[in-house]
Amino acid sequence: MSLFPNLSERLAHIFSKLSGRGKLTAVEIKEAMREIRVALLEADVNYLVAKDFIAKISEKALGNEVMQSLTPAQQVIKIVNEELIELLGSNNSKLKIDPKPPTVIMLCGLQGAGKTSMCGKLGAYLKKTGKKPLLVACDIYRPAAINQLQVVGKQANIEVFERGLQNPVKTAKQAVEHALKQGLDTVIIDTAGRLHINTELMNELVSIKKEFQPAEILLVVDAMTGQDAVTVAEEFNKQLDITGVVLSKLDGDTRGGAALSIKSITGKPIKFTGVGEKIGDIEPFYPERIASRILGMGDVLTLIDKAKDVVSEEQAKKLEKSFRENSFTFEDYLSQIENVNKMGNIKDIVQMLPSNISSKLKTYDVDENEIKRNKAIIQSMTIKERRHPEIIKGSQRQRIAKGSGTKIQDVNSLLKKFEQSKEMMRQFKNKKGGFKI
Repeated sequence: MSLFPNLSERLAHIFSKLSGRGKLTAVEIKEAMREIRVALLEADVNYLVAKDFIAKISEKALGNEVMQSLTPAQQVIKIVNEELIELLGSNNSKLKIDPKPPTVIMLCGLQGAGKTSMCGKLGAYLKKTGKKPLLVACDIYRPAAINQLQVVGKQANIEVFERGLQNPVKTAKQAVEHALKQGLDTVIIDTAGRLHINTELMNELVSIKKEFQPAEILLVVDAMTGQDAVTVAEEFNKQLDITGVVLSKLDGDTRGGAALSIKSITGKPIKFTGVGEKIGDIEPFYPERIASRILGMGDVLTLIDKAKDVVSEEQAKKLEKSFRENSFTFEDYLSQIENVNKMGNIKDIVQMLPSNISSKLKTYDVDENEIKRNKAIIQSMTIKERRHPEIIKGSQRQRIAKGSGTKIQDVNSLLKKFEQSKEMMRQFKNKKGGFKI
């Protein structure tokens, strides 16, 4: 996922101009601050937030540490990074858990923000951490809302509690009683949404809040709506005193305004982000990681988290052994393809690497279709051929091409690339000190 690409590119351009100047003058720093302010406003960041952000950076950037530094541009980037982290919320804000189960989590938001889908994603995330969640259908107004929650519940393999169109407070109360009986420790309530904020909606949400005193009241806002999302968050916070925000559709064409403004305006942290359509496409919000990605430094920690989710310790050790013994086979290669697919779109994964690395990888033009083609080719090989590709001759290549629905040139190309990869591994291993994984 390319996060706020326009803002990232603008900031990179500003910093590159500073880097080329050696020592900086006060005039040059002030001009850079003006350009950063414009970049933030174009990214739909709240005017007052942008103004305060620039004031803080300017004060530090014009200090002696920067002005007298041998690497002033790096010092300015360091300051911007620190202030970005502060603006985004400083630290990862974890979900509150009630000491006496079940923990009640109430999700609210306007129609179209992705609230119902986010209930399923949050449930799936909590289930992965060892929780036993229950989804509760309390949106009785939007057509098919209950059915949609049942669909996402099925995808996440989580029970959905619904009582049709009866009073939502009554349904939620019965759901909590059901959770207690069934030993379920987390109740996630999907509340009603509206096309716009109105008294009727707020009264219902306030009633649910009064009845249960939820551990979390999470507002789901569409990251693609920019400043509108901030306005919605401000109003919901005023009425409900929300505990946190979930940004949906962060993988879409977002400029960054919502993510960079909400914490400062509401005082409430962003706790999760939705980063795709799949049930597992939800990530805890780490301000330092987001700041790093905005500044082109990558997000290797999130990449590692994704890898841990799909690669078992046993698989990792087996792969390391294959590298060390130079016995990497097409079976290992196929396993890696499948693991990468579980982690998400490969182009999104590349975007999580620092820009100096990802920009080089982009030149290779990663082709998702080629990856699918290679997978089909490997699956058309016999087990012996996968383990000993050197035995694959002319007639076997024709059979593999036919079985995979590809051309013999595609088979030849894969075999050649595989041999080149193994040769690179051999060279890397033979370097002084060997290699470590």
